[in-house]
Amino acid sequence: MSDNLEISRRRLLGTMGAAGATGLAVGAAGGAVGHAVLGDGSGTTGPALATVGSTRVPFRGAHQAGILQPLQARGHLVAFDLAPGAGRKEAVALMRRWSTAAELLMAGEPVGPSDGGIARDAGPCSLTVTFGFGRSFFDRTGLVARRPQELEPLPAFSSDRLDPKRSDGDLWVQIGADDALVAFHALRTVQREAGAAVRVRWQMNGFNRSLGATARPMTARNLMGQVDGTGNPKPTDPGFDRHVFVAAGGAQPWMTGGSYAVVRRIRMLLDDWDALPLKHQEAVIGRRKSDGAPLTGGTETTEPDLDKLGPDGKPVIPADAHARISAPEQNGGATMLRRPFSFHDGIGPDGTPDAGLLFVCWQADPTRAFVPVQRKLDRGDALSAFIRHEASALFAVPGGPADGEYVGQRLLEA
Repeated sequence: MSDNLEISRRRLLGTMGAAGATGLAVGAAGGAVGHAVLGDGSGTTGPALATVGSTRVPFRGAHQAGILQPLQARGHLVAFDLAPGAGRKEAVALMRRWSTAAELLMAGEPVGPSDGGIARDAGPCSLTVTFGFGRSFFDRTGLVARRPQELEPLPAFSSDRLDPKRSDGDLWVQIGADDALVAFHALRTVQREAGAAVRVRWQMNGFNRSLGATARPMTARNLMGQVDGTGNPKPTDPGFDRHVFVAAGGAQPWMTGGSYAVVRRIRMLLDDWDALPLKHQEAVIGRRKSDGAPLTGGTETTEPDLDKLGPDGKPVIPADAHARISAPEQNGGATMLRRPFSFHDGIGPDGTPDAGLLFVCWQADPTRAFVPVQRKLDRGDALSAFIRHEASALFAVPGGPADGEYVGQRLLEA
């Protein structure tokens, strides 16, 4: 843990007291970091929320940043294709430039004389920049022999309405931060440093709840108003690393400490959803909307009692409820770490919101995690009537760079 992060953690805990270490996710109502600071009408915003701005995530380590960190308030997902004629040599130079820039950005530092100053006056704001490689990257760079078998294309699902122009890609960059300008600055820098080596294939912009918006640490809600992420595995859970990260000794040593990211743009049919009575919404999900607790009772963290029957003799949590079908115990223990962003891209041609979830999940092997769970959801999830998968991609995300390395060096120069 970096010194800056530890200082910020101590300062925040000192403010929040009993809120605990998870207080890094939100501020305390009424506390020094937990309320909006009104400006003076001139466009200024008053005293800085120091613990938000100063929190710094290390660029180097066993895993890339942007996987284990708490949800960030702002995010950008961008896929690139190598430019015509570009190959492995250009990819090496690109990853060197991107890694150098990412390390400076995550430290809250400007990147060269051409830095636009967008994030000037702000701290690191928990910025993370994460890099991955798509299946086609290995063809373009002559590295097919080093392509992991886990990068086999995802199967088709009945809920797919995929736009090829917004799917796949040679390279992928995930940017997240607790400040919108800091995140945008990173996006602009990544695009500028790309030079002529790549072309943007697609870009998606997302958001989550801002730090300090709730009086205590709480699981985020999605645009359907549902508490979303209750069942996410935790690093302290037995077998967490085995489920999320690639272990040493695998067929592709360059992926040690890495993970596989499944990225899906999931459109939520919000008008249809909002028309459902609350009781029906809760039956679709299998949890109470008010607090995320299972319909069988308890609190958000109470394990659902999938065998409990109601007075009518039917399961309290319906057979097609999302919470039942997606539960690890219903899927042979399949486990993945979900780290999504919400999105809203305006109103579509049909007059409905173009909004939903930028679903990002992390796993050591998508064929044992995302694929079997999605297949089961595809066959009978009640939520499927209210969502539409519009884009899809899968990327190999190598482990974090060691001192003196750039991201992907063990692949590109081994």
